[in-house]
Amino acid sequence: MAKLRLNADVGESLGPWTMGNDNALMPLLDLANIACGFHASEPDTMRATVQLAAAHGVTIGAHPAYPDLLGFGRRSMTCTPQQVENLMLYQIGALAAMCRAEGVSLHYVKPHGALYNDMAKNHELLAAVMRGVAAFDPNLILVVPALHNRAAIQALAQQHDLSLWFEVFADRNYHQDGSLVARGKQGAVHQEQAVIVEQAIKFARGLAIRSVEGKDITLQADTLCVHGDNQASILAAKAIRTALNNGNGNDYSA
Repeated sequence: MAKLRLNADVGESLGPWTMGNDNALMPLLDLANIACGFHASEPDTMRATVQLAAAHGVTIGAHPAYPDLLGFGRRSMTCTPQQVENLMLYQIGALAAMCRAEGVSLHYVKPHGALYNDMAKNHELLAAVMRGVAAFDPNLILVVPALHNRAAIQALAQQHDLSLWFEVFADRNYHQDGSLVARGKQGAVHQEQAVIVEQAIKFARGLAIRSVEGKDITLQADTLCVHGDNQASILAAKAIRTALNNGNGNDYSA
């Protein structure tokens, strides 16, 4: 089994409105994708989430998005490449400041929601994301989707001297090309814990999963995303953590 790093989107609460169960989820993670204020979160939540990740020894990543609080960053926006580059710099810088205040390091960047999906389809936007990351710190790793054909993304990353982590999702359905089924479509998100854990283990073992088109696809990945916004998802994350530990040992060095 591959040594998949387990990641999750955290720090997505906003003031008194709580999103997710970060306290229960954080001990299960290797990587924490912390929201940077544009789709969710604010300074108090950002710093508290950095503190929580540090307390559990979890590697910290920035989770920047389109400026879309009302839509939780899941709506595509018409932004120029220069605007996307600046959005990245602004949000990464904000989280890096919180990390510096807590004496920990920012290690990677994983774009959120619609920005994540848009950059996978539009390499001009992806290049802008890469420029933003590289301008802040070329040692940061960029998390990108583990598409079936990833040669173009790898070539673009080499141009910007960036390292990549390819990501898969335990609870999402896939198209034949390795892209995610849009959340608005029926069956986009797996609901049954057994199905979620089975898909995670298949990814870890390098086995094929079944696409919505009914064909097998194999996606090679470095990290696997889980969600923790309800009790069922926390239980699924615990089951995945146990399964990966049993198959891989306990070495999840980032």
